[in-house]
Amino acid sequence: MTVLGVIPARGGSKGIPRKNLAPLAGRSLLAWTAEAVRGSSRLTRTIVSTEDEDIAAAARALGLEVPFLRPPSLAADDTPMVDVLRNAVETLRDAGGFDTDVVVLLQPTSPLRTSTHIDAAVGLLAESGADSVVSVVEVPHQFNPVSVMKLEDGRLVPYAEGRTVTRRQDKPRLYSRNGPAVLVVRASCLVGQGSLFGNDCRPFIMSERESIDIDTAWDLELAEWVLMRTWTSGEGRS
Repeated sequence: MTVLGVIPARGGSKGIPRKNLAPLAGRSLLAWTAEAVRGSSRLTRTIVSTEDEDIAAAARALGLEVPFLRPPSLAADDTPMVDVLRNAVETLRDAGGFDTDVVVLLQPTSPLRTSTHIDAAVGLLAESGADSVVSVVEVPHQFNPVSVMKLEDGRLVPYAEGRTVTRRQDKPRLYSRNGPAVLVVRASCLVGQGSLFGNDCRPFIMSERESIDIDTAWDLELAEWVLMRTWTSGEGRS
């Protein structure tokens, strides 16, 4: 099974300027994903998809492959990720004859994702026969729809219909995509159906700590605290 890792790293970002190169605990966000890629035994090949020359240079300095520059039209704020991944698959196929069975999305904004997570998610796809595997985190009980309220004419009313549930153990367990930190999808779904998930999507559950997704400066601070605490405790990364 040929597995292509794709690291999307466009130059634009509104929340954090040049976010993919933002420093975190002494290295860039892109460098953290490069480390995870180097440790993976499941990835056949990994490329960086970017339209930005500076990010391309930074990626190559990290030992990552940047075989082409993404068209600027696929680097806008509202560009669907499925289009970015299809562009990578089709460009590698048409330009160099590289065909892949599976695509793994690895966003630099998930610095706590490791090679162990990557390999386990790819393994789950292979073992289950699913169309895709996506990393998720359990939704904290206080954000469960049965706990959420909305404002109507200045008054709080339940967001969800039905009886009010107050005990945590009585609430349904729900999951949310955590970035995603890892998305593994069959190329046939991605290119043939234009879908990131297909009809059979399986969950790869990650902890709240591992699921930190960098969107704001506070997220960077939180991730740095977690990493420093991990090193101090001697837990390390895998």
